[in-house]
Formats: sequence, C-alpha cells, structure tokens
Amino acid sequence: MPEGASAGAVGSGGTGMASGVPDARAAVEAACRAADGRRAALRAWSVEDLRGLARRRLPRAIFETFDGGAEDESTLRDNREAFARRRLMPRVLVDVARVDPSTRLLGAPSALPIAVAPTGAAGFGRHGADVMIARAAAHAGIPYTLSTSATASIEQVADQAGGRLWFQAYIVKDRSFTFRLIERARVAGYEAVMITVDLPVGGKRERDFRNDMSIPFRYTPRNLLDFATHPVWSLNMLARGVPVMENLRGIAPAATTAKGIVSTAGRNYDPSFDWDGLRAVRDAWPRTLIVKGIVRPDDAVRALELGVDAIVVSNHGGRQLDGGIATLDALPGVLRAVAGRASVLVDGGVRRGADVVKALAMGADGVLVGRATLYGACAAGQAGALRALEILRDEVERTMRLCGAPTVAAITADLLADGLPPPPLR
Repeated sequence: MPEGASAGAVGSGGTGMASGVPDARAAVEAACRAADGRRAALRAWSVEDLRGLARRRLPRAIFETFDGGAEDESTLRDNREAFARRRLMPRVLVDVARVDPSTRLLGAPSALPIAVAPTGAAGFGRHGADVMIARAAAHAGIPYTLSTSATASIEQVADQAGGRLWFQAYIVKDRSFTFRLIERARVAGYEAVMITVDLPVGGKRERDFRNDMSIPFRYTPRNLLDFATHPVWSLNMLARGVPVMENLRGIAPAATTAKGIVSTAGRNYDPSFDWDGLRAVRDAWPRTLIVKGIVRPDDAVRALELGVDAIVVSNHGGRQLDGGIATLDALPGVLRAVAGRASVLVDGGVRRGADVVKALAMGADGVLVGRATLYGACAAGQAGALRALEILRDEVERTMRLCGAPTVAAITADLLADGLPPPPLR
C-alpha cells in the first residue's frame, strides 16, 4: 500500500461499522418506522411519480443536475430505450403463489437483485439524503454504494446506516489521498470498493450551463430566481448551510470551505489513471473489488486478469460520453467475455421491476439503481427513499409472477422474446 495509507491515517471521522453494528441497525429501524406513515401517504406509484415530486420540489438547476446527461443526451435516452426494445415472453400455468426475489450479490445474500449505485452530491437535493438512501437500502436488505463525492462521510454512513456497504472511489492526482479513503473504508467495515473508470474528464452537461448551475453555487440572476421560486428547498439550505462533500475534506490543505473543497476536487481528478493504477488498488484492497464503467469485452477480460471480482457495465448514466453504447446493449458482449469468472452487474436506465427482470434474463447477476432512490430522497426524504425501493420490489415480484418465474434462478434467457431457442426442424 502506498505511503500514508495506513490505518493511522484514518482520522477521527467515526468509530466504524465494526463497533457500531447494533447501533446502526437500531437507527435504521427507528428512522424507517418514523417515515413509514409518510411513505404510505405518498401519491407515488412509480419511480416516474417520485421523479415528478422531486422536480416540483427542487429548483430547476438542482433537479436537472441530477436528471440530465451529456450534450444531446442521446445515451441517456438510449439507456431507457434499450430496455423498451426487449420484450418478455412469459410462461403460464406455473405455481407463483409465492415468489422469492432474493439472490446473492458478490457472494452474500441480497433481498433483491438490486444494489444502490453511487450518487454524488445528493445532499444538494436534500440535507442528509446520503444517509437516508443508505438506511433505505439497509432496511430493504440490499447493498448501498457510497460515492466519494457524497455529502456524508465514510464513517458517518457506516455508523448511522450500516448494512452491506460498498465504497465508490474516484482517483485523484494525489494517489495517496485515494488510498487513504480506501483504507478508511476498510477500517469502517465496507465489504467492497468500487473503482469508477469511465471518468477521465467530466462530460459536457449543457443543462447545467443553461441553468448557471455549478457546484459550488455561483449565484446569478437566473438561478437566484430559480431558487426563490422554490422556497422550501431554499429556506432549508439557508437554515442548514450548503452541504460539503465530506470525503474530499483534506484533498488540499488550503481547501477548508465547501467552495474550496469542491473546486479543488474538480481540478484534481486524475486522467492518467491506467491499468497499472488499477493493479495498485487491487494490491492494496483485500476485499471485493468492483470496476464500474466497462462496456467493452476486451476491457472486461483485462480487468479479470488483474483480479477484479465484479464488473458493472455502465456508461455513467449517460452523463459523460454522449453517443456511447446503451449499457443493456453492451451487456451481452461483456458477459461472453467474462464467461462466469466474475460477477457482472449493469446500471443505467433502470426504472421498473420489469427492467430488473430483463437484465437478469440477459445474464446479469443484478442491477444498480441510482436516480430512482435519489428522486425518492429529494422528493420526500427518508419516506421517499423507502418508497422507491418498495416500488421496485413490488414490480420485480409482480413481473416474476406474470412471467412464471417463482425464483431468481428461474429468470432465464427464454423469458426474452429474442432469447428463445429456434424451433426444431420438421
């Protein structure tokens, strides 16, 4: 491990999950019980309903930062359209009085074939959103991935949410800083590190330009009017202050304010990170290593040769390279290259339980969802995050019943219209 990445470099950000599991579990259940009545009262029957609620509550600049993609947003749209292009061929007369959507993700039980994807800057949509989403995931019995650019720290999420935790690491030019983050995740009990490899430079997100949106905020007449017409969000920000990307504290000694931390981090992401850098992460991290952002079969093979345990087929939700392949279209090639030697998950455009079933029928071990739970938390806090996962669970179970698949193992390629074997020759 590089110099400075020892446990002694962790600092005093928290006690870590290992010493706080019972407390974290109690906090999760208390928070979820408190939100249960509000969750039941939400007029939200789909992830799209939660998106609409979030859109009404948030200033346009904030909502479109979460909702938008790069340039013409063709890849953003194609992620969804790829799911629409696949059609299901349900079996009938199968006993589906009981269905079981549980599975194993990365070697451990998961109540659904779903993990929560890393979503940065969630606290700009609602204070505390990172912990709310992590608690919803723990309550639902699925893994949660904390982003490097989250507005909650590695230790805070471990102490206040617990559950199955993965940490998504961006690579910054000061590699020792990244390795210190990874070591903090180890000490706090995170079971996996996820390295995002499709972000050598940020995408050109034109909605942000049009909305005068930047993090840190740059106040202009356009966005001041935007904020003023959303008083609930604005008053909350005024009362509680602008969130800080907690895991990026200390990235530079001079960066002590929210503005300084964010602007310094943006200048310090490392476009030189390569396969040798990934090998160094593999050598340093003793637990499960996930690589997110692979769409090419040859890259998948090379990742396996370095000892990666899991691959997320991802195009960063259409937020970086516009014109890139939809992730569901990239999935078959990666699966053929991996050939069962590692877990393969897919993200991008998952909005319905049927999307989850389609991805599994194509051969994925599971999916990651990011915007769905983010919409929920932004719309209605803890209740909204819980509702997002409740909607997806109900839809997964309903789709399994309607497709004659009582277990995840029964979600096979023949459930897809293009996955049926050819008819026998007469």
